[in-house]
Amino acid sequence: MTILEKLKSPGFWINFLKIALPFLLFVTLISLFMTSWRAIFAGDFAEVNEVNFTEGKWQRFWGFKIGISFLYALYMTIRKTK
Repeated sequence: MTILEKLKSPGFWINFLKIALPFLLFVTLISLFMTSWRAIFAGDFAEVNEVNFTEGKWQRFWGFKIGISFLYALYMTIRKTK
């Protein structure tokens, strides 16, 4: 089965979302803990917001994670679809 045939199969995008959403959540949590774990455990969410999301930083933060999740889920779904 070619990649285009796999993309057109009925359950492909459902399986894609089953992989992409948990992976996005996992990558987001790991990233937040890596950049501001002290502020998270101290309950200082204003600092977490300032470090990760203010002044246009949210675009880079979410863009990278959504892109990585999309590519990973696409790869895994194509690989597992028969």
